[in-house]
Amino acid sequence: MREYKMRRGEHLEDRVPDMKAFVEEYFGEVTDTEDYEGTDLLVVDDPDNPVFDRVVAGRVEYGSKKDKLALHIDERPAEDVIAEGNVDAAEDAVAIKNDFLEEATDRDAKARRDSLKRSVEDDADAPDNV
Repeated sequence: MREYKMRRGEHLEDRVPDMKAFVEEYFGEVTDTEDYEGTDLLVVDDPDNPVFDRVVAGRVEYGSKKDKLALHIDERPAEDVIAEGNVDAAEDAVAIKNDFLEEATDRDAKARRDSLKRSVEDDADAPDNV
């Protein structure tokens, strides 16, 4: 499960007031919920795009800290998708994921990558707790 933070001064609940409708708009009908970090995330067991096998997404609440967007996508093997003739769906899958994340977080793919690099560097600089 990957968590995405918001831009400075932005709050997830302001950008996405109805998480269920938002997830359904991008991925398909929500069929279940799944616990993650004490929060119920939305599950799409049969996503609209044939590349996606299963999608888990939603708001992770951290009390005194800002909420984060959690997203996990199980994808089908590329060979299977291509063999079924769904090459266009593979291209669309990347756009769907990026559009979903950008609309929710107001951060494009480059900003998300840079943020991830910084968090990995920060973890590497932290002293070991031995």
